[in-house]
Amino acid sequence: MRLTILGGGGFRVPLVYRALLADRAPGRVTAVTLYDEDPARLTAIARVLADQAEGVADAPAVTATNDLDEALRRADFVFSAIRVGGLDGRATDERVALAEGVLGQETVGAGGIAYGLRTVPVARELARRIARTAPDAWVINFTNPAGLVTEAMQEELGDRVIGICDSPVGLGRRIARVLGAVRPAEAWIDYVGLNHLGWVRGLHLGGRDELPRLLADSAALESFEEGRLFGAEWLKSLGAIPNEYLHYYYFNREAVRAYQEAKQTRGAFLRDQQRAFYAEADRPGQAAGAALAAWNRTRAEREATYMAENREAAGAGDREEGDLESGGYEQVALALMRAIARDERATLILNVRNRSTLSVLDGEAVIEVPCLVDANGAHPVAVDPLPYHAVGLVTAVKAVEREVLAAARSGSRATAVKAFALHPLVDSVAVARRLVDGYAVGHPGLSYLR
Repeated sequence: MRLTILGGGGFRVPLVYRALLADRAPGRVTAVTLYDEDPARLTAIARVLADQAEGVADAPAVTATNDLDEALRRADFVFSAIRVGGLDGRATDERVALAEGVLGQETVGAGGIAYGLRTVPVARELARRIARTAPDAWVINFTNPAGLVTEAMQEELGDRVIGICDSPVGLGRRIARVLGAVRPAEAWIDYVGLNHLGWVRGLHLGGRDELPRLLADSAALESFEEGRLFGAEWLKSLGAIPNEYLHYYYFNREAVRAYQEAKQTRGAFLRDQQRAFYAEADRPGQAAGAALAAWNRTRAEREATYMAENREAAGAGDREEGDLESGGYEQVALALMRAIARDERATLILNVRNRSTLSVLDGEAVIEVPCLVDANGAHPVAVDPLPYHAVGLVTAVKAVEREVLAAARSGSRATAVKAFALHPLVDSVAVARRLVDGYAVGHPGLSYLR
């Protein structure tokens, strides 16, 4: 199989390549093409991948290019992992929002809307290029906001675009371990919602739902990351375990204050950190293995500081060693490719078309739920209806996503204002108008809004 990674100079690409190196099954990926507009990033990541492949027999061949059509030709799978505006753009998203007293996180609230407004037009154009150049390829979308971008690309490519995220995987694995699962990957996770807006409502081991046992044990609840973040009392009240990103909703005031008081926004921290990494990895004449060592150090720091402001606001302390493990989105991607290419049926939590899964949303809405995957793609399984508190959030945020899609299509400033104003975490139409003005100044990529 041939795999193309759009955004191939991105920091997380070595996670994907590491998973490919471990796959020795027949029909595995044998050729990887990295596409990125930044040649320095491509060179740096190519060096990391070369270090990873050292001593590995039959490692997938890696080529790098900044020619999009060349990258797409003959691809069986395309990973879309782009970041429109780079980390400078993310830092701007955060800064503009926090100045208005609202959240600027890259996928949640005002920051997520701004990121979506500049990413959706690019994602749509990529989908059109894929349709022309590699019409038989399957697209696996990593690009955030993942649900929104997946829905945008499906307008052009239909069900051949599938979105993935590591948050539900990591959450399910942590719960399963607390419950004593020997093989957490074998647990059935009853998870439902939108990307970065979902809840674990059950976790089945050996056919039995063990989540009620966990919810009855305060000590066990607060022994893993989400339990410490939300607190046992709130989780018992919900009767479910929320995705970590719901901390921005349930404790919004505390989260905004923590981000306003931080020395540096998350985007600015990652921007400075990755600049240092790329400069080191791209340095000529370095010893073998140096690029991979720099990447490993940078990734360890990145994982240790993940959602640090939220943990500080919750009094949850530092991340524990077990929480530092990668969420596993590269393993989800590998399992997804295997299931489609080899018809190795799998059950995975994915971002797919709703069809009739959630009655409160229309059939085209992209949702995040367990899916059965085979050679014909991903098929969402039936789930129980959402409780009313979840219905409110899910329908409100999906309405916002639809306004973002409409604004990106029409270029209407009024529609963009509506997207911001309707979001549960933006508390004023006047604030929404100022946000659009602020982002228009900070992002040349939003000049299309009139």
